[in-house]
Amino acid sequence: MSFDDLAADLVALEARGLRRQRRLLESPQSAHVTVDGRDYVAFCSNDYLGLAADSRLIAAACKGARADGVGAGASHLILGHASSHHRLEDALARFVQLPRALLFSTGYMANIGAVTALVGRHDDIFSDKLNHASLNDAAQLSRANFKRYMHCDLAALERLLAASMARRKLVVTDAVFSMDGDIAPVRELLELCERFDASLLLDDAHGFGVLGAAGGGVLSHFKVASPRIIYMATLGKAAGVSGAFVAGEPDLIDTLIQGARTYIYTTATPPMLAHALLASLEIIARENGRREALARLIEQLKTGVAGLRWQLMPSETAIQPLMIGGNAEVMRVSAALAERGVLVPAIRPPTVPTGTARLRISLSAAHTDEDVARLLDALHCVEKAT
Repeated sequence: MSFDDLAADLVALEARGLRRQRRLLESPQSAHVTVDGRDYVAFCSNDYLGLAADSRLIAAACKGARADGVGAGASHLILGHASSHHRLEDALARFVQLPRALLFSTGYMANIGAVTALVGRHDDIFSDKLNHASLNDAAQLSRANFKRYMHCDLAALERLLAASMARRKLVVTDAVFSMDGDIAPVRELLELCERFDASLLLDDAHGFGVLGAAGGGVLSHFKVASPRIIYMATLGKAAGVSGAFVAGEPDLIDTLIQGARTYIYTTATPPMLAHALLASLEIIARENGRREALARLIEQLKTGVAGLRWQLMPSETAIQPLMIGGNAEVMRVSAALAERGVLVPAIRPPTVPTGTARLRISLSAAHTDEDVARLLDALHCVEKAT
């Protein structure tokens, strides 16, 4: 490998409008941020309930650091599984009404660990075309037969399941699709899994804390329950902290403890974060007003974009993608919004299919009506100027 080749590849990415750049956040994550020395209203984060900088979570983390120290010091299976980790796992299982839960350091690691521990050669994985990269990478690493179906195409999935002779069959899907904001047809997916003796892994990274009664997530939203369900959710989005968990039947969790490499071979997350997350769960369950505020902001945005030549994609969630189309145009629009003090990320291939570049507007309960009005005014001004 030549570093000259790498430089040429970077130049090619730049020419296609696909080279990524990092912004420097100089304030706590919130609806109002300081980035690269300038103040903005931000519609960029997954902090859907506005808890990332909540003083109660900060206090709980500080209390946890005083009680348990800063670092875990070991993997969960050596000596890193603190009592606060264990209390959090029990609380998460109760929160999503499943028998047991297991903590992971990230959602990416949770999906990789769960899929590779459960299926392998001679097994079949069935995956929605728009699933998160972690699910696709997990399928590849598992060495199972990887079969993809068009987005939410239940008939195509049914045909694939009917033709499968695999020892184990696993359907994997985002619950809320991270770049489109739509919700998977969970009831129908579960019915297919019941009929064809398959398991169903639901990645509820963007639904946990937001959907369902008291923020219980997609299972609560659809009122479904089954021992076939493998439920994954992240704790750095609506929960406002960090990490992830997998929940399900006791034998599932024991199997992951024995075989999920991303759980076994990594240092446990700092136990002080478990203290913060225990506080977060209480707030999520108790403060329904956050979800009500989020729903109101979603409707305000939908009403306000009427008449723009750019259209919102169908979504009832906090993820509201505004379809732009081309890479160059989406970058121009995002930059023009930033000039007006509004940050909205431009999402381009390979994250989304070619020709579907979009602004991914992420709303939070921390936003105000005035914040959304400012975004709408900026969008209308930019449209007129381009």
